[in-house]
Order: sequence, then structure tokens, then C-alpha cells
Amino acid sequence: MKKIITAFLLGFVPVLALASGGGVKLDKADIDLHDQDSLRRGAKLFVNYCLSCHSAAYMRYNRMGQDLGLTDAQVKENLMFAAEKVGETMTIAMPADDAKRWFGTKVPDLSVVARARGADWLYSYLRGFHLDSSRPWGVNNTVFKDVGMPHVLWELEGLKKPVYEVRKNHEGEEEKHIVGFETVQPGKLSSAEYDLAVRDLVNFMVYMGEPAKLVRYKIGVWVLLYLVILFVVAYALKKEYWKDVH
Repeated sequence: MKKIITAFLLGFVPVLALASGGGVKLDKADIDLHDQDSLRRGAKLFVNYCLSCHSAAYMRYNRMGQDLGLTDAQVKENLMFAAEKVGETMTIAMPADDAKRWFGTKVPDLSVVARARGADWLYSYLRGFHLDSSRPWGVNNTVFKDVGMPHVLWELEGLKKPVYEVRKNHEGEEEKHIVGFETVQPGKLSSAEYDLAVRDLVNFMVYMGEPAKLVRYKIGVWVLLYLVILFVVAYALKKEYWKDVH
């Protein structure tokens, strides 16, 4: 019995490690998969700023268009810059070896990154870039320290530098902590507008991670109703079969 309990508790160790890792407070993404306008804006941001380096090989353009209320013609005109046929998947032309040489690592596919990382992580990550002259691309990230990716949305957000505060740790040693940011170069969007744009982008990436999520929710409601009705019928049958026994 002790072995079973020990094995059960050890199974939670990786989860606890992930939950406590990094110690970074994540901001709430507040996404809404029912918001079609947000999804369409997010798709536009994705194909313009992400799809040049990152693929989404499990998503097809025509499937995306159908779910977002767009015709094939609209998809071709506004969202297809790396493919010719609307039935193709969202792949890129950049070879993996070149990506590894340029960025120091293989560039990940983003089809299910929202399911792997979570919406709040992505939202905080895309808003966490700041200037850092020690890094190859001149930027670092509060959520993903020493990130190998450039700040591709810098034209929208602008450039900012961190404001530090010196604090003492448990051992009495002084450490620098980021407590805010100072704008160095304004972007095309205000801070509030950029936050909304990132929300739209994350909203789309969450949709892309599971395109049938809303359909699954609808089916789930009917399944639960069916189970409730089945329970009532099964309970009535049980009473009928066992009435003579009791």
C-alpha cells in the first residue's frame, strides 16, 4: 500500500515543478473563441508576423476560413502569402537547418503551442519583450529568459527598457528585479491597442490548437443531457427489476 501511495505522490512531482518553475506572474489573456472578429484579426496578425518563420502544419487555410466565416476568395486575398492552394496546410519555406543556424535552435511549429503553453503564458510572453544589449537580437523576455527569438511585433508595440529594483534574497544577497518598463521608441499602437492586438493573436492561436473546441462543447451538452435521461430510465428499470427482492 505504501508503494502505491508513494508512486501516486511521485506522479505529481513534475506538475508541481512546472507550477513553481520560473516564478513569473502571468497576465490573464481573457480570450473568447466566440468572438469571430477577434479571431479574424488574430489570423491576420499570425500570417503577417508569425508565419514567415513558424509553421502551423496541422491547420489548413480552407478549414480556418470556414471556421472564421471567410470565403476561399477572402482567405486567398488576405491570409495566404506562403501557399497557392487554399487546401494546403500553413507551412513555411524556411529550411529547418537554416533556422537552427540563424536562431540557435529549430523554430517550433505553432499549431498546438497554445495547448502546450497556455493562453496566459502566450499573452504574457508576447507582451514581455524588452531591450537587452547582451542578447544576440538585442531583446530579452520577462517570461522566457534568454529567449532566442527577436521581437517580431516591435513595430506595433515599440521598444521598451526595463526598470529595475534592487532587493535582497533569503541569503542577504542583492538581486535586480524588473518592476516596470520605460518606452524608448513608441510603436504604431498605444499600449492598450497593443494589448488588444496580442489578445486577438492569442485568441487565434488557442482556436488553432483545437479548431473543433466549440463544437465539442456543444456536443458535450447533448451528451450530458443524454446521460441524465439514461440515468432516469436505468434507475426506473432497476427499481422495477428489484422491487420483489426488496
